[in-house]
Amino acid sequence: MSNVVETVKQVVKPILDKHSFYLFDVEFVKEKGGWYLRVYIDKTGGVTIDDCVLVSDELSEKLDELDPDPIPQAYFLEVSSPGAERPLRNEAELKQAVGEYINVSLYKNLNGSKSFEGTLKTLNDDKLVMENDKWGKHPVVEIPRDLVAKARLAIKF
Repeated sequence: MSNVVETVKQVVKPILDKHSFYLFDVEFVKEKGGWYLRVYIDKTGGVTIDDCVLVSDELSEKLDELDPDPIPQAYFLEVSSPGAERPLRNEAELKQAVGEYINVSLYKNLNGSKSFEGTLKTLNDDKLVMENDKWGKHPVVEIPRDLVAKARLAIKF
């Protein structure tokens, strides 16, 4: 299935470049008895439903033109945003999130918790520094990088 993903990435790139979007991810998965091709796109300021429809229409047309068909089975095409609480999957995405409100899950407890939500103030090779005024006397926490299981953007309530 990685062939499908790689082919779709190549086909969608010029479409996204033309509209100043960027590719967040592509997945091709079987769920509930059907195949789903999911293309996650983004742009500065976020994407709209109209943006997703535009990319879906253009991508569908381009995929239909390919011969041989890279996806011979029936599938559903879904184009969407990665979401407001998108995962921060790598160093570059973490760096972009400095100053943003995030959620960090840990492999083991730190200060009695395995999860922290707050503003990412800084990061380096050794630690993340987060701040949240709801944490009382200790509004800043330093999280060793080797304890971080996953991180994502979060919505502040």
